[in-house]
Amino acid sequence: MSHRNIILIGPMGSGKSTIGNIIARRLHREFQDSDHFIEKRTGVDIARIFDVEGEQGFRDRESNALNELLGANDRVIATGGGSILREENRQLLKQKGYIIFLDTSVNQQMHRLRRDKKRPLLQTENPRERLETLLAERRPIYLDLADLAVKTDKRVARRLAADIIDQLPESLI
Repeated sequence: MSHRNIILIGPMGSGKSTIGNIIARRLHREFQDSDHFIEKRTGVDIARIFDVEGEQGFRDRESNALNELLGANDRVIATGGGSILREENRQLLKQKGYIIFLDTSVNQQMHRLRRDKKRPLLQTENPRERLETLLAERRPIYLDLADLAVKTDKRVARRLAADIIDQLPESLI
């Protein structure tokens, strides 16, 4: 059986890129972050895409990026937090990979994102309220999609990555 991709989903600040990188190195796979892929492809950062094209334009680019990234096998892919909002993306993720939801509290997100000025959805008067709203909307979708859900709060990235690898189906290792 050919390997499938390992896909990390979860809210911004959940550690998808950090954990994904560690898992990819340990399993000798290529790591891709869909947001970085989009930035490399367009030559501008996500915030600029939001400014120029709005969230809709960004989501279009995100769907295209996921299609391309999931066209190959044996990758570890970190998705953007909102990539699960579109039904077409959810179908693609389900079809092309083993999905790991990094379940992270708003407190943990606030801590990790406290110095981040680049996230368009956090450029608001009340970032905590925005994170709470986004998590309330998205968490049921993350849970529904996930083959594996792991709590990330107060976990060291290397240890968490090792625990995830221990829980992967044999066919993915």
